[in-house]
Amino acid sequence: MPARAAGPGLLAALIGSVGIGTLLIYGLSATSDLVMSDLGLTEAQFGLLATTCFGCATLGNALLGRFADRQPDRTLMLAIFGLAAAALAVASLAQGLTALLIAAGLTGFAQSFPNGVTNRILIERVPARQRIGWTGIKQSGVQAAQLIASLAFPAVAVLWGWRGASALGVGLAVVLAALAVRSLGRTAILAPAPAPAPELAPAPAATPAAAGTTPSAGFVVWALAAFGFLNGLVVQATNVYVPLFAVRELGFSLVAGGATAAVAGAIGVTARIGWGRVMGRGVAAPALLLVLALTALAGAGAFFAAHVTGAAALLWLAVALHGASALGVSVVLMAALLRSIPAGSMASASGRVSAGMFAGFTLGPLIMGALLGSPGGFAAGWIAVAVAYAACAGLAGYLLVRRRRRLNG
Repeated sequence: MPARAAGPGLLAALIGSVGIGTLLIYGLSATSDLVMSDLGLTEAQFGLLATTCFGCATLGNALLGRFADRQPDRTLMLAIFGLAAAALAVASLAQGLTALLIAAGLTGFAQSFPNGVTNRILIERVPARQRIGWTGIKQSGVQAAQLIASLAFPAVAVLWGWRGASALGVGLAVVLAALAVRSLGRTAILAPAPAPAPELAPAPAATPAAAGTTPSAGFVVWALAAFGFLNGLVVQATNVYVPLFAVRELGFSLVAGGATAAVAGAIGVTARIGWGRVMGRGVAAPALLLVLALTALAGAGAFFAAHVTGAAALLWLAVALHGASALGVSVVLMAALLRSIPAGSMASASGRVSAGMFAGFTLGPLIMGALLGSPGGFAAGWIAVAVAYAACAGLAGYLLVRRRRRLNG
């Protein structure tokens, strides 16, 4: 069959590959009260699931980037969906914490390749005018998975338990794997384009060179990784524990508690697409990161206020701000890479930035779980979230000032 231009099938495969690795963790979080009571887990033990998942994702992104640069797209896509399916299958049979930790590790390794391979596919198969917009859409796969898991897992759990919901996820992973293989086989590879100039380069006249070897390209990668780490700390701490907060502190039902994460995910999908379009209009990444950090800081304040007052309206406000800001950060980070890094180094560069994010994802739930077990409880947790977002704002402000000074000579 002759190759075609990139179309909806390829975009759907990209969305699925970015999101499938997070489906299990979001599903378990949405049914956290049920899982914890069924297996007799404490808050800290439950937090170990996310820690294990994102710890494995951190290792995979940090160590396998060069390997991924040398692998064909089809191989990496099959690895992503295969690992995710295996994780969901193990969870569907789990009778204790150990099995869930194994499942969490597998689904973490499934997140080792999506950003790198999907960014490379965008560069090699999608016209330049569409790339940044497609970046926002494909990065919304994580929030699409959050939305699906947060609604489907509690609903299915009412009938067949959380294990039954995990089993259904296996089928979804298999279907998406078939779609990915079919779409890649039907989509043409474009003629190579010139290497891009770094997003945070010291001056517009700078001569681009091999990514990862010039100081400007190296600074782009590590600066984005640092921001991803700080944001990741609190994004995943919030994602994992918001349903539990709603159920235990505000008296929500299990389904309503899961709906808090679903709403955040739904808003996050829209936010990632929207912020991708903003980036597509040429807005500088540091300026947009500063806006997102300050908005997320306001959301942290709303979470704390909801805890103090018990007002459900404040919780929904906090969820909306969280979805609109913190959940949109990754699209800005990935779009900045697309502006700066050539295809041959994209998997490894994306891997380093993703490793920063996943390191934050790893530590965030662990720290939040420890805080919830302390006398400070959720109050201490939301204060810590606010501090981390303030640090994000400080880093974004520094990057913005640095960029303006260098552009002005």
